[in-house]
Amino acid sequence: MSTIFRVATNSDLPEMQKLYFETIQEVCKNDYNKEQIQVWSSGVENTERWLDVINTQFVLLAQIENQITGFGTLKDGNYIDLFYVHKDFQRQGIADKILDKLEIEAAKYHSQVITADISITAKPFFEKKGFIVKAEQRNIRLNVELINYKMEKKLF
Repeated sequence: MSTIFRVATNSDLPEMQKLYFETIQEVCKNDYNKEQIQVWSSGVENTERWLDVINTQFVLLAQIENQITGFGTLKDGNYIDLFYVHKDFQRQGIADKILDKLEIEAAKYHSQVITADISITAKPFFEKKGFIVKAEQRNIRLNVELINYKMEKKLF
């Protein structure tokens, strides 16, 4: 089974939203409580934002046999906005490949640094890939605190 990579289109939206929701529900449950997971995954309901992401950002999909196995987005050539790997395809190198390709895309914009707001769950992966924590962030969403990390990596 080989992985193919392609840019997302609006028709990919339902499958991307399902992957996002299920990944947060399953993969992040050891790092966030039920209330935090519920609030975070409720972002799936903001279809307008999702369409805006697909239409204004570089959205790279990983697919195996016509199933989306992961995706990453690059906003303004230097900010990773969304980055998720399907709950059933964790630890198979998909995230490595998506990140490598996002960094190549960032280089096309002559970006010197790539940044992201990273969950507790994803922090070890991004650290392994050379990102450093710039700040711990405490975001309040629907009266629930969600912790993540402002991280960055120098590309050159």
